[in-house]
Amino acid sequence: MSTPSPADRHERAEQALGTAGVAYRPVGSAEAVTANSAWWDADADTYHATHGEFLGEADFVWCPEGLREADARLLGDVAGADVLEVGCGSAPCARWLTAQGARTVALDLSAGMLRHAREGNARTGLYPALLRAGAEQLPLRDDSFDLACSAFGAVPFVASVDAVFAEVARVLRPGGRWVFAVTHPLRWIFPDDPGPNGLTATQPYFDRTPYVEVDEDGAATYVEYHRTVGDFVRALAAAGFRLVDLVEPEWPAGHTRTWGQWSPLRGKLFPGTAIFSAVLDP
Repeated sequence: MSTPSPADRHERAEQALGTAGVAYRPVGSAEAVTANSAWWDADADTYHATHGEFLGEADFVWCPEGLREADARLLGDVAGADVLEVGCGSAPCARWLTAQGARTVALDLSAGMLRHAREGNARTGLYPALLRAGAEQLPLRDDSFDLACSAFGAVPFVASVDAVFAEVARVLRPGGRWVFAVTHPLRWIFPDDPGPNGLTATQPYFDRTPYVEVDEDGAATYVEYHRTVGDFVRALAAAGFRLVDLVEPEWPAGHTRTWGQWSPLRGKLFPGTAIFSAVLDP
């Protein structure tokens, strides 16, 4: 299979879903779940063809900058730990965690992405438990996990980050750690463009109105939410978490890969990823 260009990749998913335009408008949870489930199902094959080699079969890559958990150790020693991955995609992170001795549960909203996850499990012989579920209502017992993580999964695509953090807090044991990576909130003010046009601010940082792609009838086909750094910090505190670190990976020397809006041009000027690390206070 040839690797599609980013533009072709988006075009294929948009054609499949009938995307006709872009809007900024409020979107509730039910509409976001319907839209984003369909989007990632439509995009799963080309996403995997485009990014699968970079992400690996059983590797934990936090972000397009290429920061790996094997080097960053943001989760600490996972051997023997119960770990939940929220928004696992094709589950390379969950398989890496399993290879390190963790008992891993990985969930995702998209059946298409979980199909790739099952195929990856079979190829590697690593079998984290896979679960189809949304992040705002986790079908898991209280106090079940020592660690929870998410590498660009779920958090940017949910209507209520407060609900997600409350659910993660519920399923974590006291003292558990919650580490998640998202697009750096600063990026919201710039066009989603890896080139020179992506260096000029055009969107207000404090405007939380979701970015929505819509079909001809105005129904959402893709939804992404913006939160400021302060929004994330306050939501973590409200759920009982204590922020212990905020990692902003720098663009590595010699890293030439362009991934969507991430590029060497932009990466040398301002951060593209924010990784929040928080602990659930007893």
